[in-house]
Amino acid sequence: MPKHRAEVPSAGDWRQRTLGWRDVVATLLVLGTVVLLGVGARQMVGPFTLAHETAISLSPMALPLYVLRTIMRMLAALIASLVFTFTYATLAAKSRRAEMVLIPILDVLQSVPILGYLSFTVVFFVSVFPGNVLGPELAAIFAIFTSQAWNMAFSFYQSLKTIPADLDEASRGFRASAWQRFWRLEVPFAMPGLIWNMMMSMSGGWFFVVASEAISVGDLRIALPGVGSYVARAIQERDMAAVAWAIVAMTIAIFLYDQLLFRPMVAWADKFRFEQTAAQSAPRSWVLDVFRRSLLARRFGGSIGTFLRKAARAPIPLPRRFRPMPRRSPPGRAMGAVWYGVLALFLGYAGFELLRFVGRAPSWEDVMTAVANGGLTLLRVVVLIIFATLVWVPIGVAVGLRPKLTERVQPIAQFLAAFPANLLFPVVVYLIVRFDLSPAIWLSPLMILGTQWYMLFNVIAGASAFPGDYREAARSFRVRPWRWWRDVMLPGIFPYYVTGAVTAAGGAWNASIVAEAVSWGPTRLSAGGLGAYIAQMTEAGDYPRIALGVAVMSVLVIAMNRLLWRPLYAFAERRTRLD
Repeated sequence: MPKHRAEVPSAGDWRQRTLGWRDVVATLLVLGTVVLLGVGARQMVGPFTLAHETAISLSPMALPLYVLRTIMRMLAALIASLVFTFTYATLAAKSRRAEMVLIPILDVLQSVPILGYLSFTVVFFVSVFPGNVLGPELAAIFAIFTSQAWNMAFSFYQSLKTIPADLDEASRGFRASAWQRFWRLEVPFAMPGLIWNMMMSMSGGWFFVVASEAISVGDLRIALPGVGSYVARAIQERDMAAVAWAIVAMTIAIFLYDQLLFRPMVAWADKFRFEQTAAQSAPRSWVLDVFRRSLLARRFGGSIGTFLRKAARAPIPLPRRFRPMPRRSPPGRAMGAVWYGVLALFLGYAGFELLRFVGRAPSWEDVMTAVANGGLTLLRVVVLIIFATLVWVPIGVAVGLRPKLTERVQPIAQFLAAFPANLLFPVVVYLIVRFDLSPAIWLSPLMILGTQWYMLFNVIAGASAFPGDYREAARSFRVRPWRWWRDVMLPGIFPYYVTGAVTAAGGAWNASIVAEAVSWGPTRLSAGGLGAYIAQMTEAGDYPRIALGVAVMSVLVIAMNRLLWRPLYAFAERRTRLD
C-alpha cells in the first residue's frame, strides 16, 4: 500500500499533504500581485517633456490604471518610510547625543508642509533625471513619503523608549547582541503600534495625493497619471460624476489593500503583544489563514523564513559609540546649551543661504503677516486637538479592546482617514456661498480630516496592545469605571496617545495647506491662516514668502513640541511604562 505523509495542523485534526484550493488561491494572489506591480513599475519610467503636459482623462475606464499608479507610489513611499523609521528612530532612541540632534530635526521635518517640499524638490528631481518620467515620479513619491514617515518614526521611537525593563534585562541576561535585541525584542515590541501607524501613513498619503500628483509651483505644471491628478482635474472642471467615480475607485483600492496587506499584518502582529496570559480573542485574517494552510506557501516560504530567522539571530555587535544609552540619563545642561547654540547658528546660516537662493529677503511687514497667520492656524490646531481627544480616545479604547469590532472598524476608519478633503470642497463651497457663512470658521472643520485619525489609530493600537492580564486584574479587584480610566486604561495608552497627538498636530498643520484655501472651479475661498498664506505664495511662485511661511510654521511646531509634547514623552517614559 502506498505510504502517505501526514501532518498535524493547528486545529488538531489529521490531513494529508496534498494540494488544495488554498494553494490555488495563494498562487493566484502572489502571481496577481507580482503582475500588477510589474505593470505599475513599467509605467513609472519613460520619456518626459515639461513642454508637453500629460493629458488626464476623466473617463472611468482610465481609473484602474490611475489607481494602480497611485498605489505604486504610496507603497514605494511606505517602504522608504519603514527603512527611515528603523534607522532614524533607532539611532535617536539609543544614542543620547544623536537624540539631541535627530528629534529636533524630526520636529522640523514634520512641520514643513508638503507644498513646502514640492516647491524646492520637484525641480531637483526633474533635473536629476532629465527627459525621463522617473524624475517627476520620484518627486511625487518623496512628497508622499513626507506625509508618511514622521508618525511611523515617532511611534517606533516611543516604543523603544518604553520597552519594559524586565524584557530588556532578560535580553541582556542572555547576552544577546544589539542586532539580536533589535530584531527579537525591540521590533516585535513596537510592531503592533507601528503597523497601525503604517495604516495611518497609507491613509495620510491618500489625503495629500492631489498635491503630490498634480504638481503646481509657479509656472511649473506637472500632472502624473493617478487618482490625485484625476481628482484635481475633476475639481477644476466641476465634474461631480468624475468625483463620484474617484470615490468609488478609492473605496475599492482601500478595501483591497486592507484585506491583502494590513489585515494580515494586524493578525500576525497580535502574537507580539506584551502580556503573561493568553488573549481571549485574537484578530483574524482570511489571507493569512490561506497562506498558513497552503502547502506551497509553507514549502516556498519556509526557506525564506529560515533565512530571516538566522539573519535576526546573527550575533552582530554594535559599534561602541552607538550602544544604547543608560535609562533615564538626561543630557547635561551645558551640553544642551551648546547644542541649542549650534542649532541656532546653523538655522540662521541655512536661512541666510536660503534667502540668497530664492531672491530678495521679505520685509518686516511680510514677517508680521506670516506670524499673525501662524497664530490663527495655531489656534485652530489646538482646538482641533482638544476636540479629537475628547471624541476619539473613548472610541479608540472601546474599539481596541474588542478584536472583532476592530476588524469591522479598521477598513471604515482607513477609508475615512484616506478620504481627501478635496472631494468635500464642492459641498463646503456651495454651503458657504449659499448661506453666506464665514470661511474663517466653516473651513476649519476640514482640518479635522488631517487630525483625528492619527489619534484614533494610535489609541486603538495602544488599547489593542494593552496586556490582558492587567485588565483581568482590574476586573478581579472590581475597579470602578472612573478609576479604571484614571488608573488603568489612560496610563496604559498614554505613550500611544502622545504619539498620536504629536502626529495629529503635524497632520493638522499640513492639512491647513488644503483646508484654509479651497476652490471649486472659478470659486475660491480663503479662511486666512498660515496654510492659506503658503498655498497662495506657492501658486504665485513667490519663493521668499514660501520660505518665510515654512519657517514660521516650523518655529511654531518646534515650540509646541518642545514645550508640550517632549515633556509628555518624558512623563510617559518615567510613569506609564509596562514594567
